[in-house]
Parts: sequence; C-alpha cells; structure tokens
Amino acid sequence: MSVVLARIDQRLIHGIVVTQWAGFTKAKRLMVVDDHVSRDDTQKSVMKMSKPAGTNMSIIDTDTAITNFNAGKYDDHSVFLIVSEPETLLKLVEGGVKIPKVNVGIIFDGEGKTTLKKMVSVNKKESDDLKHLAEKGIPVTFHFVPGDAEEPLGTYIK
Repeated sequence: MSVVLARIDQRLIHGIVVTQWAGFTKAKRLMVVDDHVSRDDTQKSVMKMSKPAGTNMSIIDTDTAITNFNAGKYDDHSVFLIVSEPETLLKLVEGGVKIPKVNVGIIFDGEGKTTLKKMVSVNKKESDDLKHLAEKGIPVTFHFVPGDAEEPLGTYIK
C-alpha cells in the first residue's frame, strides 16, 4: 500500500494533522521526513507523544526514507507522509518513492515569499518544486483541513 498522501506542513506533527488528517487518510503510519528534525531527539520525542493510538510514527531523514521505501520496508503499511518543504518530496520522488498526491497545508510567510492563500506563502524555489511535482503527474492540491474544498495547484501557481 505505502504512501496514501503526502502533506507539506511546516508545523509537521500538530493538532490538525493528528486529529483530522491521520483519521481522514486512514494511515497506520505517520512519517515525518525532515533532515533537520530527524537529528533532533527533543523534537522527535515531542512529536511522538502526540501520535494517535493505533498508529506508528517514523521521523527520518530523506536518504533513509528513500532507502527504506525502495527496500519495500513500508509495502504493507498505509503511510501518511509529512514534510516541511516541497523540495523534500521532489527528492523522494526522484529517488523512486511513489507519491500518489500532494496536499499543500502550511508553508509559512517569510522574506522573498509571495502569499498564495491563508497559511501558504512560497518563494520561487518552492513554487518551482511544486510545479515539478505536478509535471511528474502527481496531483498537487491546496487543502488546509479535510473538510475544505481541494484547490488544484493551477489556481495559485501557473
């Protein structure tokens, strides 16, 4: 089964992900792929405390994720993949990880960024990475919570 949905959310594991998205995706494994957080034991411990009952959680770096997916480690899992930036998903896809759909949830505002909608601001690289994912045939949608209407990438990025 493997990845059921990939979400870009710079808060990674938080209330909306745990209480709404985890149930919506019916995933049995929440997987954070982040090269910085995977090396921070304190952040990992805090995130793992919020894990919903009946699910597993992995917090790993990009290279480990690629290796594990390609080795079939998660073939029998339904994985909800959470990353903080589009670049990580692009690296995973280019490394052979199959991602059926990308949900853009939260990308914080900052210097050099353009606000696309509430809770989503991107710089040129993030915009280009989202377009590259779409060019690879992966649907990219904006969808803050499961009850909201999905908006396709083309609504905000041409």
